[in-house]
Amino acid sequence: MPPSTINVLVVDDDPAFRQGLRTSLKAGGYLVETARNAEEALEHVRERPVDIVLLDINMPGISGIEACSRIRAAAPQAGIVMLTVRDSEDDKVLALEAGADDYVTKPFRLRELVARLRSVLRRTGGEWAPPAPVIHAGELELDLERRSLRKAGKIIHLSPKEFELLSFLMQHKDVPITHARILRTIWGPEYGDEPDHLRSYAKTLRKKIEDDPSHPRYLLTEPWVGYRFQDPSHKAATQTACDDDENDE
Repeated sequence: MPPSTINVLVVDDDPAFRQGLRTSLKAGGYLVETARNAEEALEHVRERPVDIVLLDINMPGISGIEACSRIRAAAPQAGIVMLTVRDSEDDKVLALEAGADDYVTKPFRLRELVARLRSVLRRTGGEWAPPAPVIHAGELELDLERRSLRKAGKIIHLSPKEFELLSFLMQHKDVPITHARILRTIWGPEYGDEPDHLRSYAKTLRKKIEDDPSHPRYLLTEPWVGYRFQDPSHKAATQTACDDDENDE
């Protein structure tokens, strides 16, 4: 979608920040409106179409986390990017669990924000399409129907759980996904509190898909949050991950 057709709602209680971001995004061609708090944001999304919401996590009254949950319920097709303070890892986890599609830490560069915004829009620009039978990323080619993986044309043998894990992450490319969500999706609802279990699978998977597992290009760590799958050939891919799983906690 061209920027001129994209409706962005900026929600922040800081007038200077709110108006500055509005001006910058409008200069990029986006249609931008603002809300001072969660109450105004909820009223807005219930009455007008919104493609993406940029939502501050720290606001008086209804918190950004609670607002995220309510906006997700009121506008399920809208993308939500949370704007968080630096190093607030707990906030990031809460935001993702509340339904946010992504988060950006303050202070941030406009270029980074726009890259994240575009990434979210690619995933939320209309009804979800059925997964592609074959997913390509860099040298990887994942065939969902045949449950096979090739790297540079060579078959890579995966265990059933390794395939399910990689498939789930590749189908949510560029999305930071929490440990708990991955565990519950792949291993079942009784899981969610076993990050070490997940890390062991991530390490073995990296050995199979990465050229240098200690400096991964595909399976990136979101510190204290979870994992993000990245296509290294994508120019707009973000570089926010840690190289070593030991930094998860």
